Amino acid sequence: MFNRILVTGGAGFIGSNFIRYVLINFPESFIVNLDLLTYAGSLENIKDLPSQKNYHFVEGDIRDEELVKNLLREHGLNTIVHFAAESHVDRSILGPRAFVQTNIIGTFSLLEAARKVWLDEKKLGDGEVRFHHISTDEVYGTLAPNDSAFEETTPYAPNSPYAASKASSDLLVRSYMHTYGLPTTLTNCTNNYGPYQFPEKLVPLMIMNALEGKDLPIYGDGRQIRDWLYVEDHCTAIWQVLQEGRTGESYCIGGNNQPTNLEIVDTLCAILDELHPNADGKPYALQKKLVTDRPGHDRRYAMKIDKIKNELGWQPKYTLKDGLLKTVQWYLAQKNWIEAIRKEKNYQSWVEKNYTNRTEAEK
Repeated sequence: MFNRILVTGGAGFIGSNFIRYVLINFPESFIVNLDLLTYAGSLENIKDLPSQKNYHFVEGDIRDEELVKNLLREHGLNTIVHFAAESHVDRSILGPRAFVQTNIIGTFSLLEAARKVWLDEKKLGDGEVRFHHISTDEVYGTLAPNDSAFEETTPYAPNSPYAASKASSDLLVRSYMHTYGLPTTLTNCTNNYGPYQFPEKLVPLMIMNALEGKDLPIYGDGRQIRDWLYVEDHCTAIWQVLQEGRTGESYCIGGNNQPTNLEIVDTLCAILDELHPNADGKPYALQKKLVTDRPGHDRRYAMKIDKIKNELGWQPKYTLKDGLLKTVQWYLAQKNWIEAIRKEKNYQSWVEKNYTNRTEAEK
C-alpha cells in the first residue's frame, strides 16, 4: 500500500484536507508534510489532526532537493503526493516568476530527489513507490459552448502563466516516467471548494464579503462556466488513484456540473439568506457587483470523468448544492480560523490590490 507519504503543500487548502482524510480513514498510514508556509499555507489548517503520532511537519522548500532526499531516506517514504503549487490565476498575471519557480523548478527538484533515492540508491529495495502529481483542468485551455468536455486525451493549451506552469510540470512528470521509469500517476482536477480554502478564492471570498456587507465582485458578465468539486471528493479520488490507478496514467476528476459563476454566487447568497439572514432583511444577492474581467479569462471548463469512473469506480459523493451548504456552514462556524488567517497572511491587502481598482463592468 502507498501509505508512507510525503505530502507537499500539506498546510494548504487541498493538502490539509487530504492529510486529515488519510489520517482519519487510514490510521496505519504515516505522513510527512513539507510546506514552506507561504501566503496560502498555514499551520491553522493542520491544527487538531486526528493522529499526531503518524504525522510529522517540516517547514521547507520543495526546491531543496537535499532536504527532500533526506526526508525520503530518513522516514522510508514510498509515496509523494505533490500538492505544493502557486495556484491563483490572478496572482500569476501580476507576478508570474513565482509560478515558474514553484510549479516548474519545484516539481523538477522533487522528481530528481525521488529518482535518486528510489531508483538510483534503491533505499526501499525493490519495494513499490509512487509519485503522484496534482494538476488542474486549466492546462487544457478553454471550451466553446458546444465543445466536448475535457478528457485525458485533450491537447494541452494553457492560457495563463499559472496554467502554463502546471502544464510544464505535468510534462516533466510524464518525462520521468517514460525516460527513467519513475512510477507516476497524475490527476487533473476541476475547481475545488470546501473547508480551509484561502479566502481570496471565489467561494470563501463571496461568503466572507457577504457577511461583512461588502460588494460581491464578479468578473465580466459572470457567465464563465466551471466544474466544481467538493474537496473531500477530491481527496477520495486521489487516494483511489494512488492505490488502484495504473502507473503512468492520468485521470480527470470533476464534479459533474457546469454552473456559471453567477449561479455559484446566487446559490451562496440563497444559503446565507436562510442560515444567516441580514439584519435588515435584505437578500445578500443585492451586494453583487460585476467588475472588469481579468485578462485572458477562460470562458468554460468542463470535465469528463468516464475513465476514473469506469476503471476505479470513483464518482463524486456530494452534489454542488450539498457541498456548498456544507462549506457555508463550515465558514459560519470558523470565526477564529478566519481571523487567524487574515492576521497571519494579511490577505486583505491582496484582495484590495486585485479588486478595488477594477471598474464596474458594463451592463
